[in-house]
Amino acid sequence: MSAFTDSLRTAAALIAGADESLREIVVLSLQVSGAASLLGAAIGLAAGAWLAVVRFRGQRAVVLALNTLLALPPVVVGLTVYLLLSRAGPLGSLGLLFTPTAMVIAQAILVLPLVAALARQLVADAMRGNGEQLRSMGAGPLASAALLLVHERAALLTIVLTAFGRAISEVGAVMIVGGNIAGVTRVMTTTIALETSKGDLPLALALGLVLLGVVALVNVGIAGVRRVQLAQEGRAA
Repeated sequence: MSAFTDSLRTAAALIAGADESLREIVVLSLQVSGAASLLGAAIGLAAGAWLAVVRFRGQRAVVLALNTLLALPPVVVGLTVYLLLSRAGPLGSLGLLFTPTAMVIAQAILVLPLVAALARQLVADAMRGNGEQLRSMGAGPLASAALLLVHERAALLTIVLTAFGRAISEVGAVMIVGGNIAGVTRVMTTTIALETSKGDLPLALALGLVLLGVVALVNVGIAGVRRVQLAQEGRAA
């Protein structure tokens, strides 16, 4: 028990003193996951909205595939991106492997199905309630989807925050394509895993506490957005 309390005390000291190594890892984690969430959200929102309003042969199969990708293992994403960016891969000449850019790509791919699935359901539900009114005003399917996304901006923010929470807590994909290189690609989750295996428990515990704090803030943000949305709906009624 004393080993745990000693590690916890040292971890608290690292956080309170804003240890430089700890700070660099946290900042890079936020930058990588933030960029990946925005990239994945931009593509996923467009794809999800398009799937909700456009009809084509095989659409049900596409939606089924999208929902299946919600359970896509991070290590599979990491392996795929690794093969694409390795020297023998089609994008190897770009030299992106073991860089933060590769980590952003991997996390963006990971969160894209989540964003697309949630956006598709959001637009589909909104179309059932407001689609006829928009069509009577002359809005086409894509224009209607865009207007509904703007109208449901609180729900969109919730989707983006959910994607960020998924990205920043992921370890498999970024470890494969990033390599956890000190000062270059070390993020919270990969450092926790590797430092624990090396026996550096204080740093791993400090990063774990910070990661829990970040995830908690994301959940608080989601709850706040929902509370504001409910309040707006109550005033509208």
